[in-house]
Amino acid sequence: MTDLLRVQLNDRAIGTLTQLRNGGVFFAFDEDYLNSADRPVLSQSFFRPSGELIPESKIISGRLPAFFSNLLPEGHMREYLAQRGGIKSSQEFRLIELLGQDLPGAVIITPMDKTPQDRSHTHEPDVASGEMPYRFSLAGVQLKFSAIAERKGGLTIPANGIGGDWIIKLPAQNYSQVPENEYAMMNLAARIGIPLPEVRLVALKAIGGLPEMGVMMGKQALAVRRFDRPTKTERIHFEDFAQVYDVFPDKKYEGVGFANIAGMVWTLTGEEGLVDFIRRLTFTILIGNGDMHLKNWSFLYQDGKTPSLSPAYDMLSTIPYIPHDGLALKLADTKDMQAIELAHFRKLAAKAHVPEHIVLQTVRDTVEATHTAWADIRQHIDLSKEIVTLIQKHMDGVGLGR
Repeated sequence: MTDLLRVQLNDRAIGTLTQLRNGGVFFAFDEDYLNSADRPVLSQSFFRPSGELIPESKIISGRLPAFFSNLLPEGHMREYLAQRGGIKSSQEFRLIELLGQDLPGAVIITPMDKTPQDRSHTHEPDVASGEMPYRFSLAGVQLKFSAIAERKGGLTIPANGIGGDWIIKLPAQNYSQVPENEYAMMNLAARIGIPLPEVRLVALKAIGGLPEMGVMMGKQALAVRRFDRPTKTERIHFEDFAQVYDVFPDKKYEGVGFANIAGMVWTLTGEEGLVDFIRRLTFTILIGNGDMHLKNWSFLYQDGKTPSLSPAYDMLSTIPYIPHDGLALKLADTKDMQAIELAHFRKLAAKAHVPEHIVLQTVRDTVEATHTAWADIRQHIDLSKEIVTLIQKHMDGVGLGR
């Protein structure tokens, strides 16, 4: 197996990943990329504060540099894919070599001695022929997920489907109505103006090729269209904020607070991006979503160079499943959602060096819009009375709402 991997953004070669004999790994940009005035952006983490491009990463012992480590799946899916590839899940260099044709965003990684091929869209279902409209992309190897216990209880899998690529979020084994919960919160978010990808609830029986999953609490899954795969052949680059801040996946709940993100968003996307971010953060607090860590916020590069906040994802109320759950990241030195008031957002604005009046007005508008929209839909959504009551109790108790 090669110790040198080619890194591309779409069809443009930009650099190489090298694994040294001692196990250290580093990334270096190609000279042609460094000297180009019209180069696409790989990551904000490769820019110095001065705006100068950092030509290569530090050597990391035994794992990939943080940007590339964050391209790999986590948890049970990582174990599954590593097992399929006949490697250990800790062998990140070999794992990214294995998965390099269909990574998030526009990054493509191939061995230097092979011709790059796009094999990420090898199957487009023929609905007219009666084939399943969604199909598990990794079908063919049956592995039982009989002891899945992710934080939210479920498993996220890739799937090919009608009109493009999708992410399928399966029911949990230990929590009820997780897909229905997220579907309801995503629709609530859409009502208050938060940009979203297309989402659907689909019957498990409509998903072809699933491995044996064991007993799950529900018969519906959540299908989310991938915003980085708008067409069969197009890839749009994006990076999550763990990549932006050069943080490894296992540190996604640490080190960076919401004020840091607000400052970055303001600097790179201006008022429009700041308003969008504050609206999403306020909504996160109101619905009781304790899982909006660094990997659940992203920059999307529609033109390859200009960042904007990606459509929102993972908008789930975790409170019904994890009582008294706190924010994933700190807001003005607290994670206690119930305790958060306007004063916390004043502190955020000061620390992030962003306009306080924009922040506070966005918070007020979002609180009003969310309560109005929730009152309108809560009697009609496909959630148990118990879950609706727990969300309502949380929303009523949040300091912002009082």
